[in-house]
Amino acid sequence: MDSAAIDGQRVRPVTVKANSKSPTRIALTRIRQDRVAMVCFGVFAFFLLVAVFAPALVALEGQDPFTQNQDLIDRNGQPIIGMTGDHWFGVEPRLGRDLFARWAYGARPSLMIAIIATLTTTIVGVTVGMIAGFARGWVDSAISWVIDLVLSLPYLLFAMAIPAVIMAAMGLSDDAPPEVVADVRFWSLIAALTVFGWAGLARLIRGEVLSLREREFVAAARVLGVPTHRVLRKELLPNLVAPIVISMSMSLPGYIVAEAGLTFLGVGLVEPAPSWGVTIASAVTSYKALPHYLWIPVLSVTVLVLALSLLGDAVRDAFDPKTRR
Repeated sequence: MDSAAIDGQRVRPVTVKANSKSPTRIALTRIRQDRVAMVCFGVFAFFLLVAVFAPALVALEGQDPFTQNQDLIDRNGQPIIGMTGDHWFGVEPRLGRDLFARWAYGARPSLMIAIIATLTTTIVGVTVGMIAGFARGWVDSAISWVIDLVLSLPYLLFAMAIPAVIMAAMGLSDDAPPEVVADVRFWSLIAALTVFGWAGLARLIRGEVLSLREREFVAAARVLGVPTHRVLRKELLPNLVAPIVISMSMSLPGYIVAEAGLTFLGVGLVEPAPSWGVTIASAVTSYKALPHYLWIPVLSVTVLVLALSLLGDAVRDAFDPKTRR
């Protein structure tokens, strides 16, 4: 019979289904159920789409970010028009370039630098941290010393010096073509953010690996003679998804702010690159006459960074085992 009798009553067997969801799937489900997180993700997706489809948006307006409309500028360098159907955000002082085109294209370098720097620092930080935590001994000591050295260096001073060093190494001077200087500044800014961004993640991953390497599944893999690179990739890396995702979600808005701040200080991107930081630096002197010239890129950076920060908090809470129900 399929049921058993206990004290004269029939009791049906209970089948218990195991929860087959992985921690990552549980975290993703929690993020999808978080309304604030999904709204913030929508804001990030909006700016990402603006950056990707900037040429199409600007073509829809009928302008481009580089054409100088001198006929729309008076003799004092001020625009003679405001926001019109031909120039949705108006034109900038002195040069007369279309502000909407500069804004749409300006999202590209900000997001590209932030995304590339986040990916490179994550790859370097995770790799170095895993090697240091798993190898231990003199390898761990040497890598830890390098991490401490990088974290102790003055970030701003080196960020200001790296572009000049790279230009000198390439044999370029200040009178080089503006497009070449802009490209060098773009990649030197990514290099500066990468050099100073990997160390914190490497220290975090090292601590996680030091605790994971003593677990039974790692010891079993080593006893079975599994190669070290497979132990790192197959056994340890899947258990590091949570800190890696959290670090990436928190680094992305930080790099956007860093790019805009360094560009505003004159050590980041330069003309003719259409960047929000370049626009903010140029708009400071024209704030009284054209307040929207400054506020549009400032609000764009603020909204994007705020959305990514709140999304990062949601990701951190979703991957934190202490907050799971």
